[in-house]
Amino acid sequence: MLESAAAVVAEYADLERQLADPAIHSDPAALRRVNKRYAALGPTVAAYRAWEQARDDLGAARELATEDESFAEEVPALEEQLGEAEQRLRTLLLPRDEDDDRDVIIEVKAGAGGEESALFAGDLVRMYLRYAERAGWRAVITDATETDLGGYTDVRLQVQAKGTPEPGTAPWARLKYEGGVHRVQRVPVTESQGRIHTSAAGVLVMPDIEEDDSEIEFGPNDLKIDVYRSSGPGGQSVNTTDSAVRITHLPTGTVVSCQNEKSQLQNKESALRVLRARLRQLQQDERDAEASAARRSQVRTMDRSERIRTYNFPENRIADHRTGYKSYNLDAVLDGDLGPVIDSAVAADEAARMAAVAEGA
Repeated sequence: MLESAAAVVAEYADLERQLADPAIHSDPAALRRVNKRYAALGPTVAAYRAWEQARDDLGAARELATEDESFAEEVPALEEQLGEAEQRLRTLLLPRDEDDDRDVIIEVKAGAGGEESALFAGDLVRMYLRYAERAGWRAVITDATETDLGGYTDVRLQVQAKGTPEPGTAPWARLKYEGGVHRVQRVPVTESQGRIHTSAAGVLVMPDIEEDDSEIEFGPNDLKIDVYRSSGPGGQSVNTTDSAVRITHLPTGTVVSCQNEKSQLQNKESALRVLRARLRQLQQDERDAEASAARRSQVRTMDRSERIRTYNFPENRIADHRTGYKSYNLDAVLDGDLGPVIDSAVAADEAARMAAVAEGA
């Protein structure tokens, strides 16, 4: 632990020197990268210094206890403080997701269940929009195919933090656990007999990759770009110009379309963002397939077919099948009170990573 902490402190000091160099301010991309890393390491450095202080205080109390009993009385409390400081430091030194400080792109698609599934997809979209609002993020729908009853067969959201978020609070660090199949149990609005139906919607969450990310590169010859007119529910035309854009990445066959922006240029930029995210996701899927089972998260699965959560309307119950979390405030969760559900996934993932580190020690 001490070696890992010392390495973090040394890197933090080096980042401070870089930020003090006027030259870095002429390179916005480098400045943004260094600032993000500096902010990410800050809590770990603070925890290490708190651990050092707790260790020194305990050592001094033990030494003085031989001469003054009052110091001996302080030892148990100081031992507890040192234990807490050590536990926090160990937690912060765990291998972390390199994308945790990124924004996200969320795609929600209706599954089996027809119109009811599309309406449920709309419920999930509103849940994420309201959760983002509570978190102080900016969230917008960048592309959607709406049904006549107001649901979505598929919809795409872009969620962005404002400023530089604290470690563990950025959109990806919180929302990455939402990927998978979400199941709903309720009486559909189209059901005349009052019977409870089960349907589902799929959620895919991807880190939003910046244009200057060196991992994702493609040339003009790799892309086929088509433009067409936007359309609304039922195929109704909502635009008289060819502003919608469809981009095909020829090497992988990945296709992305965007039509919600008013201009062709805006739709193209939005589609390219999604394309970069999907290509990065393909890379990550390949890495996860090669990784050992011990290193894979027990909570954040890459299997998009896994049923992760059930929303039971008659009982006002929400249950996460990965963590065992269950509560009877479904109405509040759908209104954006998603924090406790995500917290259960964060805690379970952290416990799994700690166990994996312990096994490898």
